[in-house]
Amino acid sequence: MRSLRTSLLIGAVLWTFGLLAVWSILITLYYRQMYPIRIVHAHSHAMGILAILSAIGGFLMVRSGLAPFEDMRRRLRDIQNGSERRLQGRYPGEVQPVVDDLNALLSHQEQAVQRALAKAGDLAHGLKTPLAVVSQEAQRAAADGHTALAAALHEQVERMRRQIEYHLAHARAAASGAVPGARCSVAASAVPLARTLLRLHAARGITLDVQAAPEHEVRCQREDLDEMLGNLLDNGCKWAKSRVVLASTLEPPPGGNAAGWVEMTVDDDGPGLPASMREAMLQRGVRADEAAPGSGLGLAIVRDLAALYGGTIVLDQSPQGGVRARLRLPSAAQ
Repeated sequence: MRSLRTSLLIGAVLWTFGLLAVWSILITLYYRQMYPIRIVHAHSHAMGILAILSAIGGFLMVRSGLAPFEDMRRRLRDIQNGSERRLQGRYPGEVQPVVDDLNALLSHQEQAVQRALAKAGDLAHGLKTPLAVVSQEAQRAAADGHTALAAALHEQVERMRRQIEYHLAHARAAASGAVPGARCSVAASAVPLARTLLRLHAARGITLDVQAAPEHEVRCQREDLDEMLGNLLDNGCKWAKSRVVLASTLEPPPGGNAAGWVEMTVDDDGPGLPASMREAMLQRGVRADEAAPGSGLGLAIVRDLAALYGGTIVLDQSPQGGVRARLRLPSAAQ
């Protein structure tokens, strides 16, 4: 590829020549009384054509020299939206070292994130075993008639599990959000979750409809989207009378200069939630019913994960009469 310095230099020379040609025409016209009219006109026309051609040539050379930067900008957008993981293409010698360094940085960052995720998985595995032992001891205590002790142990084990899930999800998303190219289909996450939750709540006869278009993708790791949608769907199933609906819509940005947003709504036909409590329900440890099982961390996890990806979660009144959870995440659409 031609050197950027060469392209700009040739363009500058052509522009300069064109300006000199224009200056020559002006001088010739100024002293036209010293030359025959025919010669002046012929000279002026020739120089005018030469000036125009030089200006066009200079413009094209400068444009050719700067074209790799536009290509680089487009490819960087591809990395951001997940269609590419590295900056591809050939660039002028002055720019190629920067491209190579950027690709090396992306590789190093990706490897560091993978190591962090592996460590997080090891930590989760290491903590689950002792919690399982304590849970078994609680079952033995219940079998021996120590129901109060067993209930207390079960409650604390559940709290510890949710705390572990909360902090691991937060750490994983913080690492994943730093990786360019994170993307996931809403339908690919929601459909398996719906099947699992239908089995868990089969005794209540709840229906769970997923209305997510396959092309709706968000800039998010699959595990984190599973965590967010899983919490929202589980909450909906717990409080619904008979039906939960998950739907997704694509919101293009104003002006159409970016990918926009994907909004996922989870509606239930349960008793609903007073407007005064909706914001508080997104805080850690807050539950709508203290007598109901749970730690009050589910919606807080969704809120924190959404924020790490630049999204939001809002609770509202559902058209079905219950609660509508509106989760918005950046779209990964091209």
